[in-house]
Amino acid sequence: MAFIQMNLLSKTLMRMVPVNVILPVDKLTFPGMPVREDKPYKTLYLLHGIFGNYTDWVNGTRIQRFAEEYNLVVVMPSGDNAFYIDQPVTQNYYGEFIGKELVELTRKMFPLSHEREDTYIGGLSMGGYGAIRNGFKYHDTFGAIVALSSALVVEGFRERTNDSPIFMERRDYAEALFGDLDKMLESDKNPKYLVQKLKAEGNDLPAVYMACGDADALLGVNEDFAKFLKEQGVDVTFEVGPGNHEWDFWDTYIKKGMQWLPLENSGLGINSGNIRA
Repeated sequence: MAFIQMNLLSKTLMRMVPVNVILPVDKLTFPGMPVREDKPYKTLYLLHGIFGNYTDWVNGTRIQRFAEEYNLVVVMPSGDNAFYIDQPVTQNYYGEFIGKELVELTRKMFPLSHEREDTYIGGLSMGGYGAIRNGFKYHDTFGAIVALSSALVVEGFRERTNDSPIFMERRDYAEALFGDLDKMLESDKNPKYLVQKLKAEGNDLPAVYMACGDADALLGVNEDFAKFLKEQGVDVTFEVGPGNHEWDFWDTYIKKGMQWLPLENSGLGINSGNIRA
């Protein structure tokens, strides 16, 4: 399995962006072992949470092992603390970068399938919100969404004040990212508004896998959004498991999310941690 650390020049962000890529193209096989058909790879674009960066998933979970097991390419970009949405004033078009430019660039670089049914987006916490928002906004690109412990907190932004010493809980932080908070709820930055708009237009929306820990403070908003999706006729699977807002939970449920996706299951292959005939 190849693990690639790279920097690419983004036109939507106007700077170099670090990206990690797991590319299971170099599996060894012994005589008599099955050999994968030579065809493009399915791909998961996987987003980190707040305070994190492109290294989080590799450091916090067994995503490399899981990707190799399922012959899945995993692309992990950095999204700063910006919720993966477009911020035109600062030339930070994170949504367009995640939903369009990054997909186009990586498809040029690697042997990836260009088919919607082979292209997925996922994330945790802030990245769960980013996966949901951009998965729906770019529904022609992504065939499925995997969202863990998603920070679906936009409906509470208008009630925020600037009293909190924690930047991510302040009103001015939300305004810097999302703009006018009175208008934001009726924009594509609000996943509920976006889903209703797309459904009314007759679009085919991606299926969604959601999971949240039973001790997670975000459980309520995740339960609410899963219920909303079902009411809208969106194909959604929602699971609650033991755990809080932490890596043990995400390590367990990213594998469950990958098992939910229509992936290959060819075994681990041969690597330095798995030598077998």
